[in-house]
Amino acid sequence: MSAIITSPSLASVNIGILGLGVVGSSTVNILKENYDELLRRTGYDIVIKKAAVRNLEKSRICSIEGITLTDNVYDVIQDPEIDIIIELIGGIELSKEYVLEAISQGKHIVTANKALIATHGDKIFSYAHDQNVIVAFEAAVAGGIPIIKILREGLVGNKIKSIVGILNGTGNFILTKMQNEGVAFINALGDAQRLGYAEADPTADIEGIDTAQKLSILSSIAFGTSLRYADVYIEGISHIKHIDLLCAKNLGYTIKHLAYAERNDINIELRVYPALIANTHALAKIDGVTNGVLINANAVGRTVYYGDGAGGLPTASAVIADLIDVIRTTAVHPKNRVPSLSFQPASLINYTVNSIEKAIFSYYLRFLITDPANAITTNINIIAAKYGIKLFESKNMSNLIDTDNLSTVVITDKTTERLMNLFILELQNNYNFTDDNIIKLRICDHGC
Repeated sequence: MSAIITSPSLASVNIGILGLGVVGSSTVNILKENYDELLRRTGYDIVIKKAAVRNLEKSRICSIEGITLTDNVYDVIQDPEIDIIIELIGGIELSKEYVLEAISQGKHIVTANKALIATHGDKIFSYAHDQNVIVAFEAAVAGGIPIIKILREGLVGNKIKSIVGILNGTGNFILTKMQNEGVAFINALGDAQRLGYAEADPTADIEGIDTAQKLSILSSIAFGTSLRYADVYIEGISHIKHIDLLCAKNLGYTIKHLAYAERNDINIELRVYPALIANTHALAKIDGVTNGVLINANAVGRTVYYGDGAGGLPTASAVIADLIDVIRTTAVHPKNRVPSLSFQPASLINYTVNSIEKAIFSYYLRFLITDPANAITTNINIIAAKYGIKLFESKNMSNLIDTDNLSTVVITDKTTERLMNLFILELQNNYNFTDDNIIKLRICDHGC
């Protein structure tokens, strides 16, 4: 801690941390390194009093001088001298138990746990409101990008129309590596795991679960609705092949794993899927582990935000920003605080979430034709016309890869997801195609 000489009358705030992993340790390091700056900003002596860890003997990447370590979470939560709990242990059910207990003790909460907020946020926020305590969760979405603060405060004078985002650095790293280096999905995933970007079980990242949790949080803040994670349409990226990225590039697109939310008068759209976006799109150059978010609002128009979406320091930066906000806000009467989801709790609207079947897109279709004599190349327009689908472009892309198979790529006019699925089903039934023989990707225009 800095050598600033503090006055005996200087007010202090005591912090308890649950978890000293990468983010927890980075939080401790920043709090100590930036002590002088934080004292100037808040007027408070910020003291890390206790931290709960699984293994007391484990070596730490942060200084634990002056911090009491315990392997009993309740030693931290129930300490009457601790004012604010920083929850960084992850998971859902145990974290929920710990957070609710801390709220019952009158302690404010800072968390980076998007799964917890997406799954149990409504209950946690309601209980916190009843107890007049604050739950802050900036670090739960997009790492170091202050996107929650932007929605809750910076754009509070706007009606948010839509959000389009790249919210998972692991998936974005994999797609970028596949495109730039020509590696297969499984190899790009292995590199992500070796570099620490992906977990041993990468399911949440590559299948869109992590992104959907984050999208549910952003859409609730943007639209003033309850958390709707269970209603998000989700597709992952594990079926994307290198040829699809090559074909997209040849057509003037790139492929990104997108989160999309939109509101109309009575319904909202919530979906996560890989999509082709034009190289001129604001998110097309968001590569590697970087996150990016495009917000369309009625007053300010379109604004774009990007930065490191994960990692110890970026996430800890967001944790500490929340911590400072909580410290500054504790003296404010609860009625004058910014609500957890930006809108007053009683004014949240239970919007209907539209089915993906009703959504309208243009599509990229790749047909892997193992038999060159397959009549699909001549009959596809006839079958498409049956469903009112217009085909804009058909290209043989087999020259892009070293293969004896013929890959035919078709770009369609806009149609509904329902009609496109019926069209593909008929092709599968007529030509014995499997799911692996037909790759369907949506094309995101600037509105997605």
